[in-house]
Amino acid sequence: MNGALVRSAFRWVLAGFMLFAGVMHLISTDAFLGQVPTWLPLRTPIVWVSGVVEIGLGLGLLLTRREWRRRAGWALAVFLVLVFPGNLYQAIAGTDAFGLDTPAQRWGRLVAQPVLIVWALWCTGAWPRREPGWSG
Repeated sequence: MNGALVRSAFRWVLAGFMLFAGVMHLISTDAFLGQVPTWLPLRTPIVWVSGVVEIGLGLGLLLTRREWRRRAGWALAVFLVLVFPGNLYQAIAGTDAFGLDTPAQRWGRLVAQPVLIVWALWCTGAWPRREPGWSG
């Protein structure tokens, strides 16, 4: 199978994950509150905003032109780094949220976060950097 086709397929799958998660933030907000530290104000709007950002990033993975795809990949990677503290909070606090109701699931998600970051960078051609003629 062609390498560009594989990257493209992985990009579409990741975009689907992001779109699904973003929509779920908006329609099942309570399920995501366990990832927002209780000491933060405006917890519900934080969940909504992160959902809208996830939807935007998912669409960015799908709809951007090739020259903007790397930027979309970097933007998603930065977002995943920024939400990591919320995931860490959930693991430490032991809160159930979004189907993560065991310590193994909550801590496993933390291990998966770097994989998602590399996935976002790889499938968009952001890293390793590709030549301008790359057709991803």
